[in-house]
Amino acid sequence: MSKVRWGILSTANIGMAKVTPAIQQAANCEVVAIASRRPDRARAAADQLGIRDAYGSYEELLAAPDIDAVYIPLPNDSHAEWTLKAAAAGKHILCEKPLAMSAAQAQKMVDACQSAGVTLGEAFMYRHHPTWVEARRLLEHGEIGDLVAVQSWFSYFNDDPDNIRNRMENGGGAVMDIGCYNINLSRMLFGGEPTRIEAAVRRDPIMGIDTLTSAVLEFAGGGQATFTCSTRSEGYQRADIIGTGGGIEIEIPFNIPPHRATRIFLTQGDGPPKTLEFPAADQYTIQAELFAGGILDGTGPTVPIDDAVSNMAVIESVLSGG
Repeated sequence: MSKVRWGILSTANIGMAKVTPAIQQAANCEVVAIASRRPDRARAAADQLGIRDAYGSYEELLAAPDIDAVYIPLPNDSHAEWTLKAAAAGKHILCEKPLAMSAAQAQKMVDACQSAGVTLGEAFMYRHHPTWVEARRLLEHGEIGDLVAVQSWFSYFNDDPDNIRNRMENGGGAVMDIGCYNINLSRMLFGGEPTRIEAAVRRDPIMGIDTLTSAVLEFAGGGQATFTCSTRSEGYQRADIIGTGGGIEIEIPFNIPPHRATRIFLTQGDGPPKTLEFPAADQYTIQAELFAGGILDGTGPTVPIDDAVSNMAVIESVLSGG
């Protein structure tokens, strides 16, 4: 097998607009099918994206013998159900973040995939973009000294009560939708799990979801990560990585544009700031290539799937106030 043959479970917007076209651009991937609960919607989506097969149910797609892997962009509360069914059907799975509704549920998904002998990946695409690869290299090579603190912000405005991101039953809320990124990058940079968590959570009085959350995560050795995420404020994102001898500012840490150059800013001691520029790159395509490569050569995902369980545990702790 020289290419991984993909099926897409649902016609969700993130898949249609970003991820599926990016998978189609990956050299070691081929998108052969897409499914919806409505046959007409599946056919329209397939025609729009130039996909060969359209299925009127997710079950039909999972039963197809010519599909090696599936991408799941379903609402958070549907991740576990369809991951378990995909694993039972022998399909590898790339699932949108966060992986589950709880750490216990995430562990159940991991166990099922391991028992079925299939690869499970959590779609934190930003980790693979060249800006983050270089930021991590700079940190690991001591270019800013010892890591002291990470500060990040991620926000947008959405008060539509019918949107799944504002529904508790679908796993909505700021932390589940975008704060999971802040948590993930903090754990990634410190290379471990927080030893103490404190959080302030503001919830919508009617919808119940968190709309503004700030948290402090303390790590072994005293390093701290602080973040704010919000679904009721101006759209903005930034990440700052501060060490004993310098700092790294990530201009666009999460929704990194695929069609234009990006920058990070490096400061070191009293020296002048340096701007590091990177050619345009699609982080979703890179994610697909790495995931497919792990299937083809048997090495598995570049980020161990246990990381998704640990990230979910921190999400739960933050939402409970620490």
